[in-house]
Amino acid sequence: MSWIDLGPIDEIPVRGARLVKTHVGCIGLFRTAEAEVFAAANKCPHKGGPLSEGIIHGQKVTCPLHNWVFDLNTGEAQGADQGRIETYPVRLEDGRVLLDAESVSRRSAA
Repeated sequence: MSWIDLGPIDEIPVRGARLVKTHVGCIGLFRTAEAEVFAAANKCPHKGGPLSEGIIHGQKVTCPLHNWVFDLNTGEAQGADQGRIETYPVRLEDGRVLLDAESVSRRSAA
């Protein structure tokens, strides 16, 4: 894998998100209370809600428009909701967030 350095984890608020613009669309970087970071498409498949403006709880994000909940590990909708969002491999190294460049080039975030 080749990795893209997206900057320090401290630039992502705890239980918050930051957007990264790529050639395939916007990807959300989601930080949990435990200082974990996940990368996923920013657009909810239900009504297109901006997931980066949603609520991060545990390893999930809730869409701000209609409360759909997505697992940030798998991208799968939780509960009775149907659908999924794309997820992307991300890792932390020396306090910096790294995104897998190959996965972004193969998929569509928008």
